[in-house]
Amino acid sequence: MLPAHEEPIVARGKEHFAKTVLPQLKALEGFLDAKVLVRSSGNEAEVVVATVWDSTDSIKAFAGDHYEHAVVEPVVRDLLERFDDEVAHFSIALTTADA
Repeated sequence: MLPAHEEPIVARGKEHFAKTVLPQLKALEGFLDAKVLVRSSGNEAEVVVATVWDSTDSIKAFAGDHYEHAVVEPVVRDLLERFDDEVAHFSIALTTADA
């Protein structure tokens, strides 16, 4: 979570993701897509990063054997007031391309 009034922090986070994280992810085999979602919640801004991979093995290649532990770079940790240590993985059941 980020303080909502910290617009420069949100901008820095978006810039870091676009210029640093996304190119690194795109270079990984099995990475398909990423979305950064932001919503205001009281005095904070909640950020969710959703990535799409072709398999659990690809996720493990990125995150390691403990792939349910969040991968949060130190520079991003410094921007956030708090973050979840664990992540949840989902399978895509339907997309607009399927409908």
